[in-house]
Amino acid sequence: MKNISIFGTSSDSGKSTLTFIIAKLLQDSGYSVAPFKAQNVSNNSTVADDGSELAIAQAFQAEVLDIKTSYLLNPILLKIEAKGRTQLILNGKVKKTLTPKEYYKDINKLKPIVKKTFKELQKKVDIIVSEGAGSPVELNLMDKDLSNIYIASEFDTKIILVADISLGGVFASIYGTYNLLPKQLQKNVIGVVVNKFRGDMSLFDNGIKIIEKEFNLPVLGVLPYNSLNLGFEDSASLFNYSQNKSNTILNIAIIAYPKMSNFNDFESLIADDSLNIEFIKGNINLDSYDMVILPGSKSVIEDLSWLQQNGLFKKLQTTKSFIFGICGGYEMMMDRICDKYGVENEPTKTNGLALIKDKVLFKKKKNLKKGRYTIFNMEVDGFLMHNGVSYKYPLYYEDKNIAGTFLHKIFDNDNIRDKFFKRLDKDYKSFNYQEYKDKKIDYFTKDMLKYIDTRKIIDSIK
Repeated sequence: MKNISIFGTSSDSGKSTLTFIIAKLLQDSGYSVAPFKAQNVSNNSTVADDGSELAIAQAFQAEVLDIKTSYLLNPILLKIEAKGRTQLILNGKVKKTLTPKEYYKDINKLKPIVKKTFKELQKKVDIIVSEGAGSPVELNLMDKDLSNIYIASEFDTKIILVADISLGGVFASIYGTYNLLPKQLQKNVIGVVVNKFRGDMSLFDNGIKIIEKEFNLPVLGVLPYNSLNLGFEDSASLFNYSQNKSNTILNIAIIAYPKMSNFNDFESLIADDSLNIEFIKGNINLDSYDMVILPGSKSVIEDLSWLQQNGLFKKLQTTKSFIFGICGGYEMMMDRICDKYGVENEPTKTNGLALIKDKVLFKKKKNLKKGRYTIFNMEVDGFLMHNGVSYKYPLYYEDKNIAGTFLHKIFDNDNIRDKFFKRLDKDYKSFNYQEYKDKKIDYFTKDMLKYIDTRKIIDSIK
């Protein structure tokens, strides 16, 4: 069996989504399948089943397939910190912090690691569906491209191109990407999927003919624009979320500071028709919101500085709205934050919002745990991923209109949403989020597969 690579003609073209759609197609056809991404750049990660750190995209793809997660799905994860620093996570563990230039200088040392991981994963499944990164034809970086060119060349994968028609210039992006690929990889291209089409799809019938006749590329499908609202990988996908706001009873503000991370914590809130979710990037009156959430941050001290510069720092200290902090946001609520080892930034100390009487010290070793915890007097599922340690409140805090926790995915728990939102409005009604999520994924995947030439894909890998 041949493995498959999903190449995008641009960033945010839909590679992550098409990866799990194609993987699900193959799984339903009787093959064992795993998603893979050699190198991911994202501040959104989770704790895998083996205790390693894993990019959200690959974790979500694995969830769609209902398979166990491990670092094998994503051996290299880069997390952007402050002042040009990048944290390198190798095989699920923090390796070191370096600059992009330093990373690319050592890229050839990483290739054998990626190759070994891919081979280990290959032993476990029939087919790997490998997600590319950005564009595969950045000519100045092609020799350093682990996720696209290296994997496709090293393992002779079949290739599917995916293009975002909503950006405009879809013909140029398809033609240019295909023709700039190395000749040996052009031969492995199965075809192209045109993604995010809005409106009457028959209007693109002639477009299909042009691509197939003029470019000599099969069109495997034209997918309609459909907002899944799950598995957000980056801010580009997050801020394109859609909500039904006809029945909202509570207004929730989420502070979107520059180094916001793990905003997948809020997928359950976006899915909740009772909540109006707004991401706040500027100095506005917070008193009009029922709850203000401080999300995770990859650089807590830098984001605190951002809050001070734009005036939100004082607004958070004086607002009458309920404030809830998660991980980095929870740390910001403390009196004092000390990063004496330079874990997230230059070695420094700074004042927090002083909403919680405690101090935070950044430790060198990251706390990575996944499981069931007792917080807020109830049992909840979630994961921990933080270097900061609170002296008095190591897991959570609650008092009057202030609450916070280090635990991610906290709002995925129906009992937690019910507890806090009923406090704000007695008419709030919780719902079964996991059931909603399962149905949404199942419907979305089946709907998308209606528009794809599934037989051509399956035949091409035999």
